Amino acid sequence: MMLRDILHIIIFNRKVILQVTATTTVLLFLILIFIYPVTYNSTVTILPPDNSSQFGNIGNLLGGQDLSSLLSGGVPNANSQLYSEILKSRTASIYVVNKYNLVSYYHADNVYEAAKKLGKDLNIEITKEGIIQLNVDVSTPLFPMFNGTKDSIKNLSANLSNCFIEALDIINREKMSSKARNAREYIEGQLKQTKAQLDSSEFKLMMFQKTNKAVALPEQLSAAIDAAAKLKSEIVKTEVDLSLMQESLQPDNKTLVALKDKLQELNNQNGKMEFGNQDYLLAFKDVPELGKQLAGLLRDVKIQNEVYLLLQQQYYKEKIQENRDIPTVQVLDKAIPPLKASGPRVIFSSAAGCIFIFLAVSFIFVVGERKNYIYKNERKGN
Repeated sequence: MMLRDILHIIIFNRKVILQVTATTTVLLFLILIFIYPVTYNSTVTILPPDNSSQFGNIGNLLGGQDLSSLLSGGVPNANSQLYSEILKSRTASIYVVNKYNLVSYYHADNVYEAAKKLGKDLNIEITKEGIIQLNVDVSTPLFPMFNGTKDSIKNLSANLSNCFIEALDIINREKMSSKARNAREYIEGQLKQTKAQLDSSEFKLMMFQKTNKAVALPEQLSAAIDAAAKLKSEIVKTEVDLSLMQESLQPDNKTLVALKDKLQELNNQNGKMEFGNQDYLLAFKDVPELGKQLAGLLRDVKIQNEVYLLLQQQYYKEKIQENRDIPTVQVLDKAIPPLKASGPRVIFSSAAGCIFIFLAVSFIFVVGERKNYIYKNERKGN
């Protein structure tokens, strides 16, 4: 059938086609206005996650270095994407469902089914600057013009959006507190071990000085001992960093590899100092035997003291981090009850429906005429 024939059929039946199209479009328009549920959503905006708050613990251990770019893999919005995944989690949805009793709203059998339906209504967008925009689609029952639920649904849409941010903050704080607790427990064990070693070294030094009447060393040797103590404390600090980071990073992570290389270099420097090297003021192997023993004991005390002070500082930092109750999510704009509905788009839907109905009715007439044409030709052939 040629295009000319199709147009001829449509023009010939235009009155019926237009009448059906107009009637159906009006009916669709009335359904959208009076019967179809109205959907509202209210957007809450939060600022990108603060890198220092996410990775501050390890940064403190490494002397205040900013490791956020390395730990996030250098991806600009990696932390915002992490927030997005937390918001999409079942845990966040269940928190919102329980707070606003959404099981009955979704006509669900349990909180898990309600949380799944809520997750489908959740909309999250991340801008190129890392800002997160979130809203939840909330719909009225049928016949919204007559059941008087529009105002309550508007308020609910804003409350649900804000509640998701509340859930994000709680989950994030629990996660950071858990990390801080693990770090604190590990450092606490190292602290007890170092304290025992420090007490033992101090006792050995005291007994040696008491037995041999040795109380002082040459300035050159004292300077070498101080350098050795600082180097050894740096080695211990790096080992602690590695132990904490290995729990959360992959073995091939750039930061982890760099830290291992740093530890290897520090150990090489320590070996040079132990066995003598021209780069240092004085090698311990060249010290007379009695002075060497005293130097070794003094060095042990200084090393353990340096390490103990370092661990003690970090222990209290982690303890504060574990127990602090400060919001971790920065809200730029809170969600407020919307003035307009987000759906349905009555004019657009009606216009699209009108076009679809016109094409569908025209197609029916064209198919009908084609069948009649084929039937007539078959009768003529007989």
